Amino acid sequence: MKPNKLLLSVAGLMGIVALAACQGKPNTSASSQVSSMSSVSTSLTSITETIETSETMQTSEEQKEVKEAVKTFEPGTLLTAVNQRNLDQVREILQDPNYVIDEVDGENNTPLNIAVHNNDVEIAKLLIDRGADINKQNTISDSPYLYAGAQGRTEILTYMLGNAEPDLTVHNRFGGNALIPAAEKGHIDNVKLLLADGREDIDFQNNYGYTALIEAVGLREGNELYQEIVRVLMDNGANQHIKDNSGRTAMDYAVEKGYTEINAILSQYD
Repeated sequence: MKPNKLLLSVAGLMGIVALAACQGKPNTSASSQVSSMSSVSTSLTSITETIETSETMQTSEEQKEVKEAVKTFEPGTLLTAVNQRNLDQVREILQDPNYVIDEVDGENNTPLNIAVHNNDVEIAKLLIDRGADINKQNTISDSPYLYAGAQGRTEILTYMLGNAEPDLTVHNRFGGNALIPAAEKGHIDNVKLLLADGREDIDFQNNYGYTALIEAVGLREGNELYQEIVRVLMDNGANQHIKDNSGRTAMDYAVEKGYTEINAILSQYD
């Protein structure tokens, strides 16, 4: 029986006892009846206090159980857990609805930025699902999205494109988008992924006037990997006539560097 119901039952019982005390033998003195009533009142008060104490303890226990079910964590705990790649602790911390998920370290890295740097796919997915900002930049202008694109974090980038919204107005420290360094660094899977997604401007120019095509030709070795990247970019409509800040096109660089294979590829689309 719950304490409040028990209280009502006991109160009713004590009322009956009190009534019986008042309606005792006819020759019972008034003082004796008063004494009986006083005793009944004292007993009822004692029982009531006991039940109220029980209710208070029960409430305290319930609050404790709720608090234990949803733990709270000190700021910085998530950054530490992600740095340590502690997947179980990350899961536990993310159960706290009040935790600031986009907290930053001394270099303005969020937990998601750290997870992307570590190529920690499962933790990155958990953070993205929890609403982590994929566009928040650190002190060198790397955001989780831009870094994933530039550094070949293809699985994480795929998950971002499907479950978050890239801010295309946020650029890296060279003024570029995610596609330009993906092409320059030879991450062909990221190049294909970003082109298939279609949100990035294939002809976007960074602070030096470089497009993804110009960087893939002018800043790299002209080997088979870059020949394939050039072909993928051209198949997707890249404009090879765009000039960088020095006034050169992708073809100009191909001729200058003696990249005959790339020259031949570009000539097919002229």
